[in-house]
Amino acid sequence: MSARNLCQRFAVATAVVLLGLLPIPEAHAKKPGAILNVWPLVGGSPDGGRAFRILYQSTGLKGEPIEVSGAIYIPPGPPPPGGRSVIAYAHPTSGVVEKCAPSLMPDNAGLIWGIKSMLAKGHIVVATDYPGLGTPGVHPYLIGVSEGRAVLDSVRAAIALPRSGASDRFVVWGHSQGGHAALFAGELAKSYAPELKLLGVAAAAPATYLIELFDADKSTAAGKELTAMAIYSWSKLYGAPASSLVAANAMTVYRTMARDCIESVADFVALEQAERPLETRRFLKANPTKTQPWEGIMKRNTPGKRRQTAPVFLAQGTADTIVRPEITKQFGNHLCKQGARVMFVEMPGVSHTFAAKESVSTALKWMDDRFRGVPAPSVCGR
Repeated sequence: MSARNLCQRFAVATAVVLLGLLPIPEAHAKKPGAILNVWPLVGGSPDGGRAFRILYQSTGLKGEPIEVSGAIYIPPGPPPPGGRSVIAYAHPTSGVVEKCAPSLMPDNAGLIWGIKSMLAKGHIVVATDYPGLGTPGVHPYLIGVSEGRAVLDSVRAAIALPRSGASDRFVVWGHSQGGHAALFAGELAKSYAPELKLLGVAAAAPATYLIELFDADKSTAAGKELTAMAIYSWSKLYGAPASSLVAANAMTVYRTMARDCIESVADFVALEQAERPLETRRFLKANPTKTQPWEGIMKRNTPGKRRQTAPVFLAQGTADTIVRPEITKQFGNHLCKQGARVMFVEMPGVSHTFAAKESVSTALKWMDDRFRGVPAPSVCGR
C-alpha cells in the first residue's frame, strides 16, 4: 500500500472518530460515492444540524476513479422511517480552478438559496464542488458527463456517510451551470446510478444550448468572462491552444479573468452588471461557436440528447441577459417533445443572478410533491 493511501486512510479514520461517525466499511473503498475524507464544514449548518466537507470517489471522463469534494448538511434529530430524502444541489459557476470550490468558501450555506427551508423539512442537502474544484486537476467546465456523475455520486456519498440517515430517494436542484449539471444528472441517472431513485430534476436558468448561449453572450462583460473560463478549462482538458481564439493583446487579462473565483452573491451581481477589463478590448480573434474543437465541445455537452426519465422543473427570469429566456423556453419545448413532464415557471423582471432565489420556494414545493408521490404537473400540450 502506498504512503499516500496510508495517510488517506488515517485521515478518514481520524475524522470519523472526531466527528462521532461510525467506521466506514472497507468493502466500499473502491466504489463511486465512497467517502474518502470528512472535515467539519467552515461556517457550519444554518439550522444547528451537522455539516461536513466531504471527499468522495467519482468517475473521470476516461472511466478512471477520481476524487471530488463537496458539502453535506444533515438536519438535527433522528431520521424518519425509511430515511431522509436527499436534495442534490448543483452550484452555478464559481470558477474553473481548484481554489474556487464552494465548500472552501466561508459561508457555503449562504450560497444555497432556500437551504433553511430544505433542512426544516427534514431533507439532507448535499452539494458537489464538481471535479477540479477543491481537488487537483482540470475542472471540466460545462462538461455534462463530468458534472452529472459528480452530482449522482454526491448522493451515493450522502448515503455512504455513516449516521446520515440518507435514503435512496433524491431530487436534483441546480442553477445556471448547476442547471446544466442537474439536467445531465437526470439523463445519466438510470444508466450510471440505477440503484438510486431519482424523483425530479429542477433547474433555474440552466445552461442548455451551449452554442446559442455562447453566441448570445459574446458581446457582454459577463459573457466574455464566462467564455474565458470555458476556454481556459477546455484548452487544458483537451490540449487545444487558447491562442487559437484569444487575441494576443488580451491574453494576460484573459488568464486573470479565467482564474478568478465567484465567491458570493455580490460577485455574481458584479459579473452580471459590471464592466470588466475584457469588455474594453478585443477579446476573441475567432468565434468559438464556429471553430473546432470548441464548437464540437459545445455540441457534445448540450443536454437533451437523452430523454429525462423523471419530471423536470424549469425556472427562468425574463430579465436574464446571461441565459436568454427564449433559449430556455426552446429547451423546455424539446423536453416536451421527448415525452418528459415539464413545469415551466417564468419570472418577470428577474435577472440571472437571482433566478434560484426567486424560484426556490416554488421549486421546493414541487420537490416535496415528488417526494410525496404526487403526480407531476406539466405544461406540455397546453
